Amino acid sequence: MIRLLHIIAITALIVSAAWAYTIKYDTLYYVEQVAKLKSKVQRERDIIAVLQAEWQYLDRPDRLQEAADQHLDLQPLKIQQLARLSDLPNRPEREDEIGRKLEALGLFGPTTTPKDKNGESRTPTTQTPRR
Repeated sequence: MIRLLHIIAITALIVSAAWAYTIKYDTLYYVEQVAKLKSKVQRERDIIAVLQAEWQYLDRPDRLQEAADQHLDLQPLKIQQLARLSDLPNRPEREDEIGRKLEALGLFGPTTTPKDKNGESRTPTTQTPRR
């Protein structure tokens, strides 16, 4: 009987040791994966920083002015091209498009209140507190 208990205890010890080692190696694997992802995120951030610097370099006003002069053939602004605020037309009134569609469908008209199942319609009343 004691030999059987020793065999069971030794087997349990071996199984628990194997289980602990699998947990350890799984943890090491996931730690390695996290480290790889962190380095990948850092590389992506560095790439984004380089792209932002390139964009700022390309977006310089003097460079854009040269490109506009070279490719767009723009004419200088003349005083006749300016308008006064009073010369602009008035803004048209905004319409209620949803309301117009509801009217067209016939859903905008008055509705009737459904009656109670007993045939009695009740109207809500308010009571004043008695003193």
